[in-house]
Amino acid sequence: MAFSVSSSPAAVHSSSPSSSFEQPRAAQFGSFQPLDRCPLPTSSLKLSRRRCAAVKPLNAEPKRNDSIVPSAATVVAPEVIEKAEVEEDFQKLAEELQNASPLEIMDKALEKFGNDIAIAFSGAEDVALIEYAHLTGRPYRVFSLDTGRLNPETYRLFDEVEKKYGIRIEYMFPDALEVQALVRSKGLFSFYEDGHQECCRVRKVRPLRRALKGLRAWITGQRKDQSPGTRSEVPIVQVDPVFEGLDGGIGSLVKWNPVANVKGNDVWNFLRTMNVPVNSLHAQGYISIGCEPCTRPVLPGQHEREGRWWWEDAKAKECGLHKGNIKEENSTSNSVNASGTAPVADLFTSENVVTLSRQGVDNLLKLENRQEAWLVVLYAPWCQYCQAMEGSYVELAEALAGSGVKVAKFRADREEKAFAQQQLQLGSFPTIVFFPNHSLRSIKYPSENRDVASLMAFVNALQ
Repeated sequence: MAFSVSSSPAAVHSSSPSSSFEQPRAAQFGSFQPLDRCPLPTSSLKLSRRRCAAVKPLNAEPKRNDSIVPSAATVVAPEVIEKAEVEEDFQKLAEELQNASPLEIMDKALEKFGNDIAIAFSGAEDVALIEYAHLTGRPYRVFSLDTGRLNPETYRLFDEVEKKYGIRIEYMFPDALEVQALVRSKGLFSFYEDGHQECCRVRKVRPLRRALKGLRAWITGQRKDQSPGTRSEVPIVQVDPVFEGLDGGIGSLVKWNPVANVKGNDVWNFLRTMNVPVNSLHAQGYISIGCEPCTRPVLPGQHEREGRWWWEDAKAKECGLHKGNIKEENSTSNSVNASGTAPVADLFTSENVVTLSRQGVDNLLKLENRQEAWLVVLYAPWCQYCQAMEGSYVELAEALAGSGVKVAKFRADREEKAFAQQQLQLGSFPTIVFFPNHSLRSIKYPSENRDVASLMAFVNALQ
């Protein structure tokens, strides 16, 4: 995992990056000197057991005194109260910073936590966070998780960033024995068969957990528009609901998301304006970049997260690093929440798109001599990838009206998912299947291109 520290532009440029690895570990932080006193006003936070600390590696374990077991009556109850107060304070701060710029938010984060906060850098557009930190003029740290399966272009970006900003990124690696056990028992690509969560847990989540044990706060590049179905409620700042910080226990770590309210296009405008180095994979169609086997370019009309774990449902496209910010989508197009409003609108609403029930699909599967061919999209209203193709699918339905091909939709999540997987080849949402008028079996659309021309070519090839 990687820290980078720059106390001032002059100090940064005077240090020699090439020599820092040969010095003792503490010297990896360049010219930054440990503070003699706590950089935070004690009145600004209600964090329990707050104490000053010199610069230390992110993976440093906190010192604890476990020799005495406190009684619940004297210690446990006050501890719960204090942590509740911490969460309430940062919720208020998040509201105050709702309209603040990323630079202002970054400055506030670094000011409040000093040595005890670090930027999580993934090698994608997270480099914007480093640029914002650099612009504040304050000392800052940067860390990254090296899963062992990153693209070569990502490693080259790491090196370029270090040289541009005069910093050293300290990498956090997965436990070698855990990786060895996983690969020996399940192979190198088991995630294609049983999901990516296990591999991510070994290569990313556990190393991150170790890293955060050495901090009281961390900074991420999460944005609400990265994954509208799961990250739409990411706050500017929060008490981390999942990971523990230096003092241990839930509530001991604060999470900052300076670009939560920023659109992806605006982030890229900032990167271009400031001439910030970026991953060369972006120019090849990659937007969201992770490990090499689990990342691919996205096509026109696809959402940026669709290039990650493309063989899984939209709800599964998270690695676990930001589990506490994942929004559960349990609502339906016909359900009404407590406020009396329908939270998720249905898709593909058009007079040219037939809505199929379970019985209607059963009939299609059983018909031996269909009078017309059918094109059916298997979808879920909450799926942002289904939402992204709505316009093209409706346009296709208009183009095929009266052609002898019926265009339909079948909602295949919830209780219908198992049926769709067994009978309709559902893999992930959306899945498109074609029922020819001369064949019993349905044919799955094999391409990720969901524009009108590509879908029309598929239909014409089977007519």
